Amino acid sequence: MTPGPSDEQLLATLGRAAEAVAGALAATPDWGSADTVPGQHKSDLAADAAAVAVLNGAGLAVYSEESGWTGRGRDLTVVVDPLDGSTNAARGISWWATSLCVVDADGPRVGLVDDLVHGTRTTAVRGGGAFRDGVRLTASGCTDLTQAIVGLNGLPARHLGWGQCRALGAAALDLVAVAAGHLDGFLDCSPEGLAPWDVLGATLACQEAGATVARLDGGALHDLGDPVRRPVVAGATPAVAEALATAFADVGPLPLRDPGPGAAAGPGSGDP
Repeated sequence: MTPGPSDEQLLATLGRAAEAVAGALAATPDWGSADTVPGQHKSDLAADAAAVAVLNGAGLAVYSEESGWTGRGRDLTVVVDPLDGSTNAARGISWWATSLCVVDADGPRVGLVDDLVHGTRTTAVRGGGAFRDGVRLTASGCTDLTQAIVGLNGLPARHLGWGQCRALGAAALDLVAVAAGHLDGFLDCSPEGLAPWDVLGATLACQEAGATVARLDGGALHDLGDPVRRPVVAGATPAVAEALATAFADVGPLPLRDPGPGAAAGPGSGDP
């Protein structure tokens, strides 16, 4: 039987895919709405086509946010968010990335997150550590939620007791920031949850840097079945992750306001 690709070969393939994305984006003049599905941009589609071509060409299955499954049933699947933070990118907010993760029967095996604004690359190999441009990453070690700086996706119904919070708009980069010690935790508070393509590329980096990442429902992060979206928590230490999860379980997400047709807008309604 022919042996499968090595970790180094997989990393090289992910790198080529990320570089193809960067090239496709550079050649895409219009990053506005694609008029396909809500939230999808023309830049998403260009990035996706470039990444999928490289990955399928290397004999890998792909599960992508933008195009779903191609090559399903192969031993190795690359979970792809070709442009995480595409709304940031379209609005000129400098926090967006390409996120790629090779998943095998045991879970995330090789991950890569390219920060497409700042030109940095974060890589991780299961059992081999996490690195940004060759420098090993280590989580902050924070154990006290009251001292923690926490990244958020969505908002909880009330303050959960952190020291400070940030809502930056690209979960892959938020989780890389946990791996690098820039953030001490991350919590998905959105009613809809996050999908595997949002988190897997950076999940492996977090784990290899000593941080904790988990689904709030206790399921496997690399489960690619339905439902696709589930809430996720991360912490530099289990203590921070557990404190965030416990506090959020008590309050839930901030309710979406829908006063109904003809209703008067109440205090705090509308855009912040």
